[in-house]
Amino acid sequence: MSLEPLVRCRGAARTYGEGSTATVALQPTDCEVEPRARIALVGPSGSGKSTLIHLVAGLDEPTSGAVEWPAIGERDALRPGRVGVIFQGPSLLPPLTVLENTALPLVLAGEADTPARARALQTLETLGLLDLCDKLPEEISGGQAQQVAVARALAGEPSLILADEPTGQVDRATGARIADVLLAAADASGAGLLIATHDPTVAARLPLRWQINSGRLEPSHELKPA
Repeated sequence: MSLEPLVRCRGAARTYGEGSTATVALQPTDCEVEPRARIALVGPSGSGKSTLIHLVAGLDEPTSGAVEWPAIGERDALRPGRVGVIFQGPSLLPPLTVLENTALPLVLAGEADTPARARALQTLETLGLLDLCDKLPEEISGGQAQQVAVARALAGEPSLILADEPTGQVDRATGARIADVLLAAADASGAGLLIATHDPTVAARLPLRWQINSGRLEPSHELKPA
């Protein structure tokens, strides 16, 4: 396995707007996610957690500084496949079934339909979601949709798993199961895992904690996972 970090931020900062209306979402930030890292990103609402996740995922660009993916590749090759992202809000495509949503990143990455569906089915089975395969997003609950979004992110066996409040819209038992699945998937593939969360029980299961306040990432803390 490469000794290079999966992702590295060098003074990466993000400001939205200009002049007097500008909002600094993330102050200049230096950080790295190593292979097999298990990181909880914690902080109050509006502190910059989602902004950092989006920069690390390559979904947004810093207004200053740089984000690099030494062990993964160039930004235009990150998705689908090498980086799996689980968003805070609903992210399933309404016209597609649960199975089609789960297989979509694999198909977009160039995998043939039949093996893509087989891998999607396997991932859905792992999460106990096989009975939802033929349902549309409008036919399932918000908690179920979030679990499907987890399945979709994991189906491609990414090198880096990023989750933005993955348990924020589900009950405690479902949240614990989602955390179980994310940790097990990361362990099985050797992926790095970064979870932005308000849930102290989820954060306590990860050995490294990044605290962010007012867009400033504070020094990391090693914790004993629960």
